[in-house]
Amino acid sequence: MTYDDATWHNGADFPADLPPEAAATHAGIFLAWALLAGLGGEYHVVDSAEELEHLLARKRKPGEYLLAVCNGKLTDEDLSAEGNAFAKAYYQQDGASFIADYQEYLAKGLPTEYHVADSWTNVDKLQPVLDRRLANWRRGRPA
Repeated sequence: MTYDDATWHNGADFPADLPPEAAATHAGIFLAWALLAGLGGEYHVVDSAEELEHLLARKRKPGEYLLAVCNGKLTDEDLSAEGNAFAKAYYQQDGASFIADYQEYLAKGLPTEYHVADSWTNVDKLQPVLDRRLANWRRGRPA
């Protein structure tokens, strides 16, 4: 199952002033957080261990990692069973969803959500929100 794909965002609505790589930032931030939260799939530990080390050491930006290691796609293979269950409940849902939180906490005041910088600073800003969403989901509340 594919949750997101950077190529889905490079259409007519994509800002002309940004490089195509900016379409991977949001999914890259989610994946980086999931890997830090212990929700990553075995693929990252086994097949991409060196790249994962660079990501976790913050030597590689989240969107860059998604493009290089995951071909720009966030899929069920990137997440553990629990990570997939959480992503299904939160990542693409209407209302209280990852994209809504991303827009609220990172994109507010920017021309578009694609203008959010691919940075660890932004992961750090969003991490408490994502941690709270995960904790609520684990307690049986809506993500």
